[in-house]
Amino acid sequence: MQKLDRQFHIHCKEGDVGRYCILPGDPGRCKSIAEYFDNAVLVSQNREYTVYTGTLLGEKVSVCSTGIGGPSASIAMEELHNIGADTFIRVGTCGGIDLEVESGDIVIASGAIRFEHTSMEYAPIEYPAVANYEILVALTEAAEAAKKKWHVGVVQCKDAFYGQHSPEKMPVSYELLQKWEAWKRLHVKASEMESAALFVVADALGCRCGSVFHVIWNQEREQAGLDQKMSEDTSAAVKIGVDALKIMIKKDRIKKEKKND
Repeated sequence: MQKLDRQFHIHCKEGDVGRYCILPGDPGRCKSIAEYFDNAVLVSQNREYTVYTGTLLGEKVSVCSTGIGGPSASIAMEELHNIGADTFIRVGTCGGIDLEVESGDIVIASGAIRFEHTSMEYAPIEYPAVANYEILVALTEAAEAAKKKWHVGVVQCKDAFYGQHSPEKMPVSYELLQKWEAWKRLHVKASEMESAALFVVADALGCRCGSVFHVIWNQEREQAGLDQKMSEDTSAAVKIGVDALKIMIKKDRIKKEKKND
């Protein structure tokens, strides 16, 4: 591609974003996430990408929406990394799979099932999609401090939302239904659409990435006749993501001080 002054999709240039980035899917959530920052400003809006930058603990940080799914999420990560970002926390929503995961709970991904295609263009299928350990620890620390019910484990990632919710209507229903049964037997915590791609892309770029989710619904609990109430308030997941970013900033400073001693 021709060299441009700004990144092609996110419309940002070097200096516009911080090293640390929160990645929601929905552009509509970016402003409310940026309100946790100090001195946040709107940097750009283009397609599914909305970017705000401010500071946390005196460190430049950003929030950039990714849209839905691995393709647009990988573009955001690639372009943010091109202009200096290297630490990412996806904050989003998911649907529960494990019966212990209830609406309103928090799920932290330790790894992701690569039932999508974006990651296949970065690594062979034998390569696992796993969260960065430092971010995983920071997210669990933040979740514990938040005193919310939380779970940590593997999540399933897919490309087709309705492949999950209406699998019996699909020509490949035989595969979708059988694999969904496998995810259940493996005690997979939840289903979402971006983490598998983000974890693999982060490894390919030499970055750090983790994910935290708010559980909207659990279709398996519904089918089992268990009580639940649909929950769309993502504020707890957002705060956990922001607090985890603060933990990462503090730990990175300590590592830098030790290195300089």
